[in-house]
Amino acid sequence: MRIVLTGGGTGGHIYPALAIGKQAEEEDPGTSLLYIGTPKGMESRIVPEHGVKFESVEITGFRRKLSLENFKTVMRFLRGVRRSKELLRSFKPDVVVGTGGYVCGPVVYAAAKLGIPTIIHEQNADPGLTNKFLARYVDCVAVSFKESIPSFNKAKRIVHTGNPCASNVVRANREKGYASLGLPLGSRIVLMVGGSRGAKAMNDAMVDMGPLLQRLPNVHFVFVTGESYYEQTMERMKKVIPKLSNYIHVLPYLHNMPEVLAATTLVVSRSGASSLAEVTALGIPSILIPSPNVTNNHQEANARSIADAGAAEMIVERNLNGEMLFERIQAIMTDPGRLASMGKASHSLGIPQSASLINGELIKLVKKR
Repeated sequence: MRIVLTGGGTGGHIYPALAIGKQAEEEDPGTSLLYIGTPKGMESRIVPEHGVKFESVEITGFRRKLSLENFKTVMRFLRGVRRSKELLRSFKPDVVVGTGGYVCGPVVYAAAKLGIPTIIHEQNADPGLTNKFLARYVDCVAVSFKESIPSFNKAKRIVHTGNPCASNVVRANREKGYASLGLPLGSRIVLMVGGSRGAKAMNDAMVDMGPLLQRLPNVHFVFVTGESYYEQTMERMKKVIPKLSNYIHVLPYLHNMPEVLAATTLVVSRSGASSLAEVTALGIPSILIPSPNVTNNHQEANARSIADAGAAEMIVERNLNGEMLFERIQAIMTDPGRLASMGKASHSLGIPQSASLINGELIKLVKKR
């Protein structure tokens, strides 16, 4: 099968597309992939690093209010459609998969107009503008959250597949996760991470609750600061805890996040779609602190969906402080029944076979062609 993947702007769009491509290659070693992104987006660096052929289309996003820039964006979109048709005619894909972001628009639209089977995947509970626009043209819409289904009422077909990033973590070796942290098997771990780049507000809360951590002596706290925040966070942490305990691990980044997640008891994190897919695939309870600095505040909608199911607690960033966060962590970690019920609820939301489900939809579309 020949597959075109497209999606960009953030890792939340890029990694699901790559996960779908990886699953297709595993199920059919004869699969050929082409990824179409923007020349300056994160995808232009990440995709080639994963060994996938990359081509680019120039496109920018619409502004949410009337402006001259939006007229220019329409012209770029039309040029992007022409460029996309050239790439599609050259590659001759059996199916085109879009995972959101501005570049997804002209590529998937061009494919639909050329009669190529198309599918889009929406990661968030509150869908993005591009996927809402494309829903009326594509053959299938796959969603991570059931809450987003009403937003696609003009779609031909909607399937609840979960997020394909979940498929990666279920293969992770938890023993390697413990070993990478230098911890014995079965250690109880609270993992606190503010995304790949870190989050200042969460790092501040880490430092503020530092002196309180001795109240949970049998719990290992793993703080992932983000590389740009690491030095300053460590300096501040050493001031509030002059001699860091063996139970406190402060790291700039985790290169083996799936393995550490597999060993984790409780996660404190942002509520990006890919992260939540990984957490629920493993059935981990969580405390979610949505980033307020995202389009349409979609992380809060994601977090609320998980919290409403009983799998997480949500703290909005404006209310976050170290004392409150520690009290929430302590309440969960000292209540085995609650920890278990949150874990069960989390597991019920997870769809670890997500990438395989989406690949199944691709095969159906190709067979119908």
